[in-house]
Amino acid sequence: QVQLVESGGGLVQAGGSLRLSCAASGTIFSINTMGWYRQAPGKRRELVATLSTGGGTNYAEFAKGRFTISRDNAKPTVYLQMSSLKPEDTAVYYCNVNWIQILGRYEYWGQGTQVTVSS
Repeated sequence: QVQLVESGGGLVQAGGSLRLSCAASGTIFSINTMGWYRQAPGKRRELVATLSTGGGTNYAEFAKGRFTISRDNAKPTVYLQMSSLKPEDTAVYYCNVNWIQILGRYEYWGQGTQVTVSS
């Protein structure tokens, strides 16, 4: 079983920065994609950024230029450095890992960490 544990959320003023971490444990296929999604109250969960083991990245438009995703494959852990935060970035941020094997697609989620940006 795979477990993802997020940390680093909290309350920050607009313009500030936060760094989220997500530590993965369990049996994870060596070729995978880790990433971050977020869900604000009353809204659907949306992509923030993903990063594959091969180094490919995918950022949401709102994240480009402000957020940076990185990972340590040895741990494995994925990070999200967020800067120039805005009140609209307030949401629960979820970590995700997924991969495809012969038997199908596997996907796991963390429990989420709250990020609140005050104006």
